Amino acid sequence: MNFIFINSHPIQYFAPLYSYLNGQGVNTSVWYCSNENVSGHRDRQFNANVTWDIPLLKGYSHRFFKNYSLRPSIYGGFFGLFNPGLIHALFREPRSVVIVHGWGYVTHVLALVVGRLAGHVVCLRAETPWNQEILKSRLNQWLKRLVLAKFLFRFVNKFLYIGSQNRQFYQRMGVVERKLVFVPYAVDNKRFQEAAAQFLPQKKLLRKELGLPENGRIFLYAAKYIHKKRPMDLLAAFEKLQVKDKCLVMVGEGDLRGQMESIIRSRKLVNVHLTGFKNQTEIERYYAMADVFVMCSGPGETWGLSVNEAMNFNLPVVVSSISGCATDLVVDGENGFTFRAGDTDELESKMMKALHLDGSAGRTITAKYSFSTITQSLKQLQESVVSEALNKTA
Repeated sequence: MNFIFINSHPIQYFAPLYSYLNGQGVNTSVWYCSNENVSGHRDRQFNANVTWDIPLLKGYSHRFFKNYSLRPSIYGGFFGLFNPGLIHALFREPRSVVIVHGWGYVTHVLALVVGRLAGHVVCLRAETPWNQEILKSRLNQWLKRLVLAKFLFRFVNKFLYIGSQNRQFYQRMGVVERKLVFVPYAVDNKRFQEAAAQFLPQKKLLRKELGLPENGRIFLYAAKYIHKKRPMDLLAAFEKLQVKDKCLVMVGEGDLRGQMESIIRSRKLVNVHLTGFKNQTEIERYYAMADVFVMCSGPGETWGLSVNEAMNFNLPVVVSSISGCATDLVVDGENGFTFRAGDTDELESKMMKALHLDGSAGRTITAKYSFSTITQSLKQLQESVVSEALNKTA
């Protein structure tokens, strides 16, 4: 039985996974609703032109479907992707496992409904964490329960949860245990660990090449300069930090750059470096030269795959507790610390403590949040689907 993944557009985190799945005998095809980032695009959150420097379409079968939206864009909201050809194609495909990523576009919602009506095994892989859902208004929660639990989720055979908070969200929506399958969010651990083996022995040399203090205590931020990521909190915490030869490197780009530069100037913050956007193969050097990785995001950070990346370089991590990945990837006092989002005093304290940790304990965690785990889960799902079909015909 084949797997069909339905994505809005090629995504730099997912493409290596699809290639890996095919290499492991999981017959994978990906259907895309847009191709607007294949040869480069204007990323509105990075506020920069982005062309990813890793293959996005290599190693797996893929199809692009024409977008008939009146505002055709992945940034166009719910109606930004409308692909009737994709919906029609579901009726022509032999019975498959169809995995739809979220319900954020009209095409995705239609795929969940039509996929089930067409006889496919329909799976949903979304990101929503429960700890952020409970912060929303009661009206919002009620409406979501009405639309999702009472309607859309009835068409879903299996719910592929990415972590414990996402699992809890589905449970709170009334999804029964037998429909839950662990398919974690992961990065290409092999690639990052190979880069770590290459670059970690060159730590001081990398710092010199990047114009950073060779013997400094370097804290790394790798995210967009946008409100959801709360970069101002990190600047405030760094200002309070009583550490000799401290240095803050903020890899990214975004609309808040001007405000960040103004704060750095007005508060006379030294050894703060705003690097601008760095591509996938460039970011490896920054992970290798750092001492501590910090992700200080607020609500809206449904996971945070940069934490997975940093842990492959044995970096202690400091992560806001509201982030979707915090519950799963951070063991306080072992591979890092969590802190209350927005609490810059606690953030400063945890940054200080993290300097004394050996982040290598994170490798045990990333072994679970891996392409290998995803592959095992999908193969088991495939076996159970085949077994259920045989039992029905017996």
